[in-house]
Amino acid sequence: MTRAVRIDQPGGPEQLKIVDVEVGQPGPGEIRIRHHAVGLNYIDVYQRTGLYPFPMPLQLGMEGSGVVESVGEGVTHLRAGDRAAYAANPPGSYSEVRVMPARNVCKLPDDISFETGAAMMLKGLTAQYLLKKTRPVEGLQPGDFVLFHAAAGGVGLIACQWAKALGLQLIGTAGSDAKCALAKANGAAHVINYSTEDFAARVKEITGGQGVKVVYDSVGKDTWDKSLDCLRPFGLMASFGNASGPVPPFAPGMLGAKGSLYVTRQTLFTHIATRESNQAMADDLFEVVRSGQVKIHIEQRYRLEDVQQAHRDLEARKTTGCTILTL
Repeated sequence: MTRAVRIDQPGGPEQLKIVDVEVGQPGPGEIRIRHHAVGLNYIDVYQRTGLYPFPMPLQLGMEGSGVVESVGEGVTHLRAGDRAAYAANPPGSYSEVRVMPARNVCKLPDDISFETGAAMMLKGLTAQYLLKKTRPVEGLQPGDFVLFHAAAGGVGLIACQWAKALGLQLIGTAGSDAKCALAKANGAAHVINYSTEDFAARVKEITGGQGVKVVYDSVGKDTWDKSLDCLRPFGLMASFGNASGPVPPFAPGMLGAKGSLYVTRQTLFTHIATRESNQAMADDLFEVVRSGQVKIHIEQRYRLEDVQQAHRDLEARKTTGCTILTL
């Protein structure tokens, strides 16, 4: 038996309960992993509230690190005793031990700690596919402007640093002066406090009226319309989250009127659908972290028993950088 966090129905943080669950042996293509740390992400909130529906009861958590205890038939890239980390479906990382598909689990380099491994996989792989794979039709070159919302969050702080390493001028938005300062300290070329400034007007000012080539937006409803106004002709609106709520329906004709814009809705799990693509992206992430160009900032640590408070703080936007649950 092992402890895990489970919900029996969608709802608020009060639905998160610690329960004892039985963990068996891994089947074909699976591993059993004992977690050292678990990552907390906004997608966990979407699943808890039912915005992203799952069958109940549901064990939450998409990211973790630990030591492989055993491997099932057909698993060749991992063995018992390996240090490992992952971002993966199905959920279930809010636990001491779990059995899970091996496809998205990667060996964790010895010089990356378990806490860093748990904090960086989902957020770091997200930053990787956004900056490296989700690009405007005209491409991205050093010196180009990009707009990144929630720049002081877990994905945002990684993206600020990585964009700087790529030579991009990242304009980061955040909801307070302190969060803006944090994004600036992590490589954002410009920052905008969207609670006190009109970010669309400021983007036009910063770019000399040209606009940005791409907007990376995990906020959703509250930033959508003005984000489209920040784009230059043929620019790309890249949506990858809904922290303020889902984007309402819109008429495609408006994209033409605003400059023949492109719109995409991305999700990490399409990009890491195969072991080969997952490993290639993870290798890129490991390399940039080990080089020191990207540092993983763990700003909040909660015990597994305090998972309800962790969710409350995340939803209240009280967190910055990465958040982990410790075991």
